[in-house]
Amino acid sequence: MFGRIDHIGVAVEDIDAAMELYRDGLGMREQHRETVEGFGVEAVLLEVGDGHVELLRPLSAESAVGRFLERNGPGIHHVAYQTDDIDSALGEVRAAGLRLIDEEPRTGIRQSRVAFLHPKATGGVLTELVEAAH
Repeated sequence: MFGRIDHIGVAVEDIDAAMELYRDGLGMREQHRETVEGFGVEAVLLEVGDGHVELLRPLSAESAVGRFLERNGPGIHHVAYQTDDIDSALGEVRAAGLRLIDEEPRTGIRQSRVAFLHPKATGGVLTELVEAAH
């Protein structure tokens, strides 16, 4: 079902300060930066080995990441797993009885297709399925 961990999403209040840490301090190379209106975030994808760290700054306090920051402060927001066929993967997790946030895939960063599983179904970890754009 999953190929590998695609990225770890990290909620941040100040993306420039976070870039100083991750890029300048930890040596991660910026791969992509995008505003994803559908999720209400500015996202920066940083390379680390075969995976990524995705920094997420909310565009408003009402966005999901904005609410996360209000409740928890900065930190790990989600874990994303790569899949070659998100429709099939959603069918499998649905058949396993896991609670979904997204019944159908949405468009994420880099035009990928993404869907989220509810953290109550995945041991308290918000889980994202990612199918890269072809």
